[in-house]
Amino acid sequence: MHRRLFPRALAVLALVATAATAGAPDATAESPTPAQTRLHATIDAVLADSRLAGAQAGVVVLDTTTGQTLYDRNGDRRLVPASNTKLLTSSAALELLGPGHRFTTDVATDGVRRAGLVSGDLYLRGGGDPTMLAADYDALAAQVAADGVRVVTGNLVADDTRYDTARLGPDWTWDDESYYYAAQVSALTVAPDTDYDAGTVIVNAAPADSAGTPPVVTMDPPNGWLRIDNRAETVADGETTISFEREHGGNTIVVTGQIAVGADPENDWMTVWEPTGYAADIFRAALRRHGVRVLGRTVLGRPTPAEAKTVARHDSMTLGELMVPFLKLSNNGHAEVLTKELGRVLSGSGSWSAGLAAIGEYVGDSGMNTGTLRQRDGSGLSRRNMIPPAEFVALLAAVRAEPWFDTWYAALPIAGNAERLVGGTLRSRMRGTPAANNVHAKTGSLTGASGLSGYVTDADGHLLAFSIVLNNYLTSSVKGLEDQIAIALASYTEKGATTARLTVPAAPEAPRVPEGLECSWVKPVRC
Repeated sequence: MHRRLFPRALAVLALVATAATAGAPDATAESPTPAQTRLHATIDAVLADSRLAGAQAGVVVLDTTTGQTLYDRNGDRRLVPASNTKLLTSSAALELLGPGHRFTTDVATDGVRRAGLVSGDLYLRGGGDPTMLAADYDALAAQVAADGVRVVTGNLVADDTRYDTARLGPDWTWDDESYYYAAQVSALTVAPDTDYDAGTVIVNAAPADSAGTPPVVTMDPPNGWLRIDNRAETVADGETTISFEREHGGNTIVVTGQIAVGADPENDWMTVWEPTGYAADIFRAALRRHGVRVLGRTVLGRPTPAEAKTVARHDSMTLGELMVPFLKLSNNGHAEVLTKELGRVLSGSGSWSAGLAAIGEYVGDSGMNTGTLRQRDGSGLSRRNMIPPAEFVALLAAVRAEPWFDTWYAALPIAGNAERLVGGTLRSRMRGTPAANNVHAKTGSLTGASGLSGYVTDADGHLLAFSIVLNNYLTSSVKGLEDQIAIALASYTEKGATTARLTVPAAPEAPRVPEGLECSWVKPVRC
């Protein structure tokens, strides 16, 4: 198992040594400067907001240049971090798998070949790739045809055995199951578009030409794995109330509600029950299009024989490239695949338990005190994750020395940048403030739990690492409070600072999204 060279104590000593050699203030100084006093008062005022009455708040700010803690409120309190958990998963994946790591999906056969006839089975072997599109399966089918295969007498075998058969996180709530941010995890899956929400399908409902008839419902990608139960109605006029829901334990999507003639189509991203079969269905249709007939049935979950010969192969983008859609859009499926991939690569077991053990070892050796936290999944969807803000800051400080840090830092959402794959979940926040195009941080959202952890460069050019985790509030959102703190950090300066009148920074209104969801989780994109 991987071992780090720098345990927690050495990492802390390195920060202090850096401060001393730079002629910076003593990181152990007890008397706060006027600027620090004002920063304390500013953050205290934000946390005194009535929206946090009865709630729990943990905030820690560290100057990574000096090693000095500038603020600590309940930094050692274990709180539900939501998607801030992805900081642990993503950093461990970059270190232990490497930025150049790729997922491979291939096609193989163990049958006897005579001209275009294969007497045996055709294996579609999944390597965990969460970015596989229908077009990629089509390209694999084209390779099979180009290899000369025309008829397969046996079965199409969908091999998803790289990972275990646990499809859903053990602590995920049942009412999230049909929504795309809680998709089932499989080593063989399909994403419907380049957001790469693996294990989902886009369901579209367009009004019919006349009232009194059902709307036209289609799926992207088209497939035979899911069934539509269309109970909706096209009406002459009125508000669109179309709703999509997948029934538990199956692949029937029930469409209800109404849509008016001439109205814009309505769509949603829905999870698939058993994504392995979904991938096999997409691939089998692609084989038919390319003139390859498989005479047998589709078999799920059987391993590819060691002697099977590869006839087609697709490699994913690199892990470094995957970090952009993963972190910018807070993609839960990517986090869980990476967790299982870590387990598979490091211990031979593609399971949550093996992957989480690898993550825990890495972050522990990198600076986090793993005895004070609990991680139950890769994404943060579990409410049994508990991580103190101080431990996030310890990790944020330590990984700055990693060779992949620049890739990771750039992949974090950037405040106020409207470009979707730059600003990510922060693109609509902190615009027109000193924090815009400055804060690089991971957001987190569950009902009653919110987090923002990452970096901001202050007015003196110092890179600050910070973590804000808020729990047990009853209001719909506390994002504006997080933004006020981040703006105050971006404006922080020791130069010419006095104890002038306290001014709590204003924050532009955060985007309105359903309670407990990241803005990028609202499909189609509305924030």
